[in-house]
Amino acid sequence: MKLGLAYANALNWMPADAIRLGKVAEESGYDSLWTVEHVVLPQDFKSEYPYSQDGKMPGGDQAVIPDPLVWLSFMAGVTSSIKLCTGILILPQRNPVILAKETATLDQLSNGRLVLGVGVGWLKEEFDALGVEFESRAKRTDECISALRALWSEDSASYKGEYINFELLKSNPKPVEKSGIPIVIGGHSSAAAKRAGRLGDGFFPAINDTEVLKELVATMRKEALSCGRNPDEIEVTFGGSFDAETLKLYGDLGVSRVVIPPYGRDAESLKTFLGNFREVVEKAVGSE
Repeated sequence: MKLGLAYANALNWMPADAIRLGKVAEESGYDSLWTVEHVVLPQDFKSEYPYSQDGKMPGGDQAVIPDPLVWLSFMAGVTSSIKLCTGILILPQRNPVILAKETATLDQLSNGRLVLGVGVGWLKEEFDALGVEFESRAKRTDECISALRALWSEDSASYKGEYINFELLKSNPKPVEKSGIPIVIGGHSSAAAKRAGRLGDGFFPAINDTEVLKELVATMRKEALSCGRNPDEIEVTFGGSFDAETLKLYGDLGVSRVVIPPYGRDAESLKTFLGNFREVVEKAVGSE
């Protein structure tokens, strides 16, 4: 099972902390760094955060969340092998033509290490501030994914949708791989699971509930099969409770990567924490 680090940009956003995290993570055998995103946090927002029981986001509207692509670009220069992942980037808030150029550039500069995790978003007040319609975010996300893949793969790309339209655009550089940058679908809903089965290279169901995880993975696999895709090729990443018994269950469900927040600021405490968790995973299911 692969090991990754979650909330990496939000917890380690100062340069010295970020550099230390990247180097220790690589030395400890972790395969990926995962970032989170909010462009702005409207003061006293009322939307409920969907990943906590009380509906409150850690840090509230004072949370420091660096831009994930800028942070990952910095990390590309101070690491050599670890995958650089958005987990997630709020895709419907982005212009896909600009994003295709940004991500392909970063992918080239990092020698093909970028993984684009995307989600539809939950913070309506943020959409309002950016002038993006909240209600259409799911459809816009689907169109963005198709538009990105066209711009990454075609010499002269065209796309016609309800929200995104362009003709004969040349977007260069292209990603390192001809198949494009892997796109991981994040979310804890049935709709997200179906989107992963239909469009994703990976699935990141962000919910700490093994029964719901079972349902979501089953939904993803069923949707993939209905679209003529091989569900075994859709990599499942998960973060949650990590005792040995639960890790074994994750492995049985097809989870191939688990991610945890990186606790510890100095190098030694980070090494100890990451090493201890690696031992737990290896004893439960083995690691890559």
